[in-house]
Amino acid sequence: MKQHEITLRVRYAETDQMGVVYYSNHLIWFEIARTEFFRSLGLDYSKLEKEKKIYLPVAEAYCRYRAPLRYDDAVSVVVRLKEAGNTRLFFEYDIMKDGKVAATGYTSHAFINGSGRPIPVPEEIRAILSA
Repeated sequence: MKQHEITLRVRYAETDQMGVVYYSNHLIWFEIARTEFFRSLGLDYSKLEKEKKIYLPVAEAYCRYRAPLRYDDAVSVVVRLKEAGNTRLFFEYDIMKDGKVAATGYTSHAFINGSGRPIPVPEEIRAILSA
């Protein structure tokens, strides 16, 4: 199972009135980690979209919040490719602070063409993901 890890610091703008990271920011961090995961494999979302007219919209997203995160906390986001189906990818995530899990989650993504129709995972992408 392939995985990638990014680190970041919580910005003040990412917190709510109570000083805790606003819940939707976890999903943004998932997206950042996933984009960097692809980049680490030599795949670039923007090139897929511009050159091949292949898109990977989120079909499902879930996050379980286990511990609060606050301004200036150092966190890591670990993303794992859990499964590559015929037309979908399934990712799992852990958001960690000081070696402890602060949140977990997953996303699934459909491969679609420029017309919004589902397509099989292209063979060149499948080969990179399974290598």
